[in-house]
Amino acid sequence: VAILQLLAQKKACVCGDLVDELPLAQATVSQHLKELKRIGIIKGEINPPRVCYCINEVVWEEARQTFGSLFDIYVGASTCC
Repeated sequence: VAILQLLAQKKACVCGDLVDELPLAQATVSQHLKELKRIGIIKGEINPPRVCYCINEVVWEEARQTFGSLFDIYVGASTCC
C-alpha cells in the first residue's frame, strides 16, 4: 500500500531507489514491486542502472471500480463479532 500511495501521489514515474522514500527494507520493497508488476497495477521500465515505476492507469482504474463496488456493498454496522 505504501508503494502504491507513493506512486499515486507522485503521478509520475519514480526512478531510482524507492527504499529512500519508504520506511521499508530493500528486500520488502523489491518483493512488493515484483508482485505489483506481476499483477499489472504498476509498470516498470529498465534503464540501467535504474528501474522506473509508475501506476498502470488502465489496471488502476479497473481496481478502483472493482474495490469501489465492493466497498459500496457493505453499508452500516454488522451484527457479527
